[in-house]
Amino acid sequence: MRFSLHLSILSHHELRSKNSRHGSMRGEKEQEREDEGTLRRCPCKEQVMNEVPLKPKYPTDFDTFLRNDGLHFRQPWVFDVQEEVQRLKKRMDKMADEIAELKSLCPVTLKSLIPEHLLQTVKSSSSSVDDLLSSSSSLLRFLLGLPQFHQAVSELADPDLGCCGKSHESSLDLKRQGNLCFRSRSFDDALRFYSKALRVARDNTLLASLFLNRANALHNLGLLQESLRDCHRALRIDPFYSKAWFRRGKLNTLLGNYKDAFRDITVSISLESSPAGKKQLQNELLAIPDFQNKQTSENTLCYATADLPNVQSEVKLRCVSTKEKGRGMVSESDIEQPSVIHVEEPFCVVISKSCRETHCHFCLNELPADSVPCPSCSVPVYCSESCQIQSGGMLSTNEMDKNQSFQNLPDDIVEHIKGVTSAVRYYSETECVQEHQHECRGANWPAVLPSDAVLAGRVIMKLINQGETAMDLSNLHEKLDLSHSYSKMSPENKLELHLLSIVLIWCLNKSCCPDLSVCEASVSQTIILLSQIKVNSMAIVRMKSSGVSFKCIPAGNVSAKEPIQSLEQIRVGQALYKIGSLFNHSCKPNIHLYFLSRGLVMRTTEFVPLGCPLELSYGPEVGKWDCKDRIRFLEEEYFFHCRCCGCSQMNISDLVINGYCCVNSSCTGVVLDSSVAACESEKLNHFLAAPKSLDHHFLVSEKVYAGVSEVASSLLIKPSGSLHIKADKCLKCGSRCEVENSHVEVNKAWNHLRRVEELMNSGRANISVLSDCLRSIAVLRTLLHMYNKDIADAEDKVAQACYLAGEMKGAREHCEASIKILKRLYGDEHVVIGNELVKLASIQLASGDSSGAWETTKRLSQIFSKYYGSHAETLFSYLSCLKLEAAKAVNL
Repeated sequence: MRFSLHLSILSHHELRSKNSRHGSMRGEKEQEREDEGTLRRCPCKEQVMNEVPLKPKYPTDFDTFLRNDGLHFRQPWVFDVQEEVQRLKKRMDKMADEIAELKSLCPVTLKSLIPEHLLQTVKSSSSSVDDLLSSSSSLLRFLLGLPQFHQAVSELADPDLGCCGKSHESSLDLKRQGNLCFRSRSFDDALRFYSKALRVARDNTLLASLFLNRANALHNLGLLQESLRDCHRALRIDPFYSKAWFRRGKLNTLLGNYKDAFRDITVSISLESSPAGKKQLQNELLAIPDFQNKQTSENTLCYATADLPNVQSEVKLRCVSTKEKGRGMVSESDIEQPSVIHVEEPFCVVISKSCRETHCHFCLNELPADSVPCPSCSVPVYCSESCQIQSGGMLSTNEMDKNQSFQNLPDDIVEHIKGVTSAVRYYSETECVQEHQHECRGANWPAVLPSDAVLAGRVIMKLINQGETAMDLSNLHEKLDLSHSYSKMSPENKLELHLLSIVLIWCLNKSCCPDLSVCEASVSQTIILLSQIKVNSMAIVRMKSSGVSFKCIPAGNVSAKEPIQSLEQIRVGQALYKIGSLFNHSCKPNIHLYFLSRGLVMRTTEFVPLGCPLELSYGPEVGKWDCKDRIRFLEEEYFFHCRCCGCSQMNISDLVINGYCCVNSSCTGVVLDSSVAACESEKLNHFLAAPKSLDHHFLVSEKVYAGVSEVASSLLIKPSGSLHIKADKCLKCGSRCEVENSHVEVNKAWNHLRRVEELMNSGRANISVLSDCLRSIAVLRTLLHMYNKDIADAEDKVAQACYLAGEMKGAREHCEASIKILKRLYGDEHVVIGNELVKLASIQLASGDSSGAWETTKRLSQIFSKYYGSHAETLFSYLSCLKLEAAKAVNL
């Protein structure tokens, strides 16, 4: 089966003949030129309008031909727009189905064809070299002799069958759709269509036209700098594009760059052939203010990125190996809080599939409105030319002899033309990583294979290009020197890694690296590489505020439909950091990591003494999940049983996070269900059996007595033998509680809260919805322990409902109640508390509590500084806005 789809872009649809009478007049030459998108005049010599004006004055500005005489078809701008949109939506749905089918083609078909004895051989293989070579060789020989295998992988590896290449027809179709939207003044939709057209366009003339059209849309949306950059791109492709010079001049005038504006209009005049056009441009030139007497600003054509910080000179780290955790990092000196202890650029990165349309494929920052497409394939998009070049792409340009072409202009104008249209400076200022270059040939596999496999492909090609590994990859494992847990994987996972490795090596060989050996050695090494990626790669995340962007609400002014400002973590990419992977996990970490673009930064969150392990969280933390859920997650994802201090010592968070309240209303004790009780019993007995240099009661009284005694004082009594925590029984007063019945009622209350949340998300929040929320949370408070995390989540939802209903006092009270619970679970200084304080500050500002908002803002700034240092405002752009609004509210 051959797919004719285009990933993430609209496919070409057949052009319909609008008027057979007019079509019969066209000559073969004119027809050919129109098919190429370059027709300038109708055979009857009338001008063809094929560009979007900056500000159309009349509906006819968008007509295909100038006259409507029955011979020349005039296309109305509203013709079939809705029908086209609906049809294109259906095409997108069909494309999604085709992609899903393509993704499932290899694993399902190939697994079903493998003989049972071979399946068992693969599934039972160990990580030893001989065993992996044997299982890889057997499976590889079988698949290479299977016609279905060659049929399946040809769809992935053959660039000629790929769906990720360029398409002139599709780009023309998308351009027409953009023009339809532009003429209806739907500039956001026009911007979207022009950007999609740019991703599949390959003809330079069409590219220049599309960049200029998108500049028009950006201008109408008020995005002047972005529009200016697109003009710059159009001129880099076509230095003789008079309209692009003119538009650039207009934009520079609006931005106050009068010297550049004067030069741009001067170039446009030199390229204009008609006397009327020259006169109009002369008038525009006279309208530019006297740039000699104005302060001008330079054009910013690239985005500034935050540099990685320096590690303090007094910070010394050492890699050690222990029986319990293997390799890990420890401090060789006392490290103060907060200190930067490690920074690192990634060895390889791949963007998350869910973020391919929203984030730069190189730096992983959010895409601007004027995103830059890859010049060779239709998959990646970048935030700037710098990122495009670093990823391995070449700029779309047209380096012609500008001295000869503009010889009648003054020298300073010629130099200006060279500066605007040359791409040399981008290459001289940018280091090429070239991680996408081997994928940039239109084959399907980079878009279809799982992210782990795409990342593995980038690792392999990087080492090959650097000459550090042989073509059979025989020394790949030693070069990376990363741990793996292949032997602990499930049989199904082992089979999946074998199949994925064979497919990946085949795709690399056929699409970009013919010298790469498709043999048992390369396959077995790729299996180990994929298992290394499984446990060593890191998820690169960004914190995103609710809505499109954070909006500070002036005191006392709240929109009825505006949600409380909040933060959510977005996984934007996956990367390998060779040194960063040496840091072990703890559910109570003492370091925090974050990302500046692709760069990894690690910072201590508490004082770390000499010789202390430096540990981060691999996801689960005390306060986020209970102990049993953390242990299960780490066993399933990282193949180890966690014995960190959070999972081996008592803490109040693990007891109450999913706990039920005592039937005695005056008792603050917690009641556990059977699964939590079993996990806590095991943890407690492990702690009691461990050798100690200090008395157990001293440790408990010093570290956990205050919290545990409030909810489970019976656990503080030294047992005569092993300890067994009883389910359904209060751990403070001993009263019995029917947890099963409570569980049923809690689920009912939560189901009701979820339905209410759907109403809020759809903008249908009102007083009735608020009343329903209050009834549901009353049920939760009656059945769950007062520090149960479900109550904190419910309080947060009720705060949102109160906010949307205009009940600011209730919103503040419920938000504060949620924060109070989270402090008991995480601690007062945790970054989660900072995130929640953002919500509280926005409520306080909206309700007119300026002094409260100011204090809350100071508190959250302190917490964020602990975790992010001076980068807090770089990572959270709304912080400066929030501080400014709070300061203005208290007249500071």
